[in-house]
Amino acid sequence: MRTDLGFKRIATEEAFNTKEIAQAYRDLLERNGSTDIGFNSLVGYYLRNPSERTRAVAERLEDVGQRRLADMDASGIDMQILSLTAPGVQIFDADLAVGLARSANDELAEAIVKHPTRYTGLAAIAPQNPAAAAKELERAVQKLGLKGAIVNSHTHGEYLDNEKFWDILAAAEALDVPIYIHPNTPPNSWIEPFMERGLDGAVFGFAVETGLHALRLVVSGAFDRFPKLKVVLGHLGEGLPYWLFRIDFMHGASVRSNRYASQPKLERKASEYLRENFYYTTSGMAWTPPIRYVQEVMGMDRLMYAMDYPYQFVPEEVNVTDALPIPYEDLKAFYQTNAQRVFKL
Repeated sequence: MRTDLGFKRIATEEAFNTKEIAQAYRDLLERNGSTDIGFNSLVGYYLRNPSERTRAVAERLEDVGQRRLADMDASGIDMQILSLTAPGVQIFDADLAVGLARSANDELAEAIVKHPTRYTGLAAIAPQNPAAAAKELERAVQKLGLKGAIVNSHTHGEYLDNEKFWDILAAAEALDVPIYIHPNTPPNSWIEPFMERGLDGAVFGFAVETGLHALRLVVSGAFDRFPKLKVVLGHLGEGLPYWLFRIDFMHGASVRSNRYASQPKLERKASEYLRENFYYTTSGMAWTPPIRYVQEVMGMDRLMYAMDYPYQFVPEEVNVTDALPIPYEDLKAFYQTNAQRVFKL
């Protein structure tokens, strides 16, 4: 592992959990589970399965101290941008979720104060109460020094393109901070085909669900209403960079024919929003060909490094990205300066 790069490796999608939220998950599972099938599958696996992997992930999620720092040192990571693991507080009722988000943000801020050169973070919010979520984002940014919001995709099957959530988008734009849309398992309304073959989680269901969320935001006209809004997607864009041409062709044809009343005419092509309002990270995708593709089609200033710790903790992973066939300044932007600019580090 190289130690002579001359810049920092900043990992931008790194998960944590609080003991309070983990216990709330356990309580929900012990009450015969949530009505959310994906929650029972995902969280039930990490909290109930006795395998070495699940134990290690669950333990590492709750550690923002020496074990995490040692793992960062072992894998060459100088700084992590921490965010509350999926499904965050979005599985709970609104009142509980609002309180849990606030306490999680306070705990995260305390960890950052203890290790200010190693950690920064994104604020948890509860979209179940959009006004309270916007207020908590403002508090977390202005009082706690957090760098944006983490939204673990759908909230009880609803997405941020629904105008009832737009107080959150307005707050993020006004604060000039990004919203990181992290995956969740698909909602009950369409999870069954994924569950039948064990494809509901990170193997595939995550990308489908979160790519849908992002594209719903684009075609809803949200970025015409909030033109300076910044959104971050992990996993090299959840597949969307590969669909740009077809999205533009088919979406344009659909709008021109007035096929859907719910599909307004946009000020720009769909692909332009994906290039100009979105940023992307490599979380879970340490593979040179798609990394280079996203850098080429979305721009060198749009892609940032992420490991997806602790879910994909592979200490030698940075050897792959260290060896990207790009100039030094582009590698520095990928690891450090893009993240510093987007998250105002």
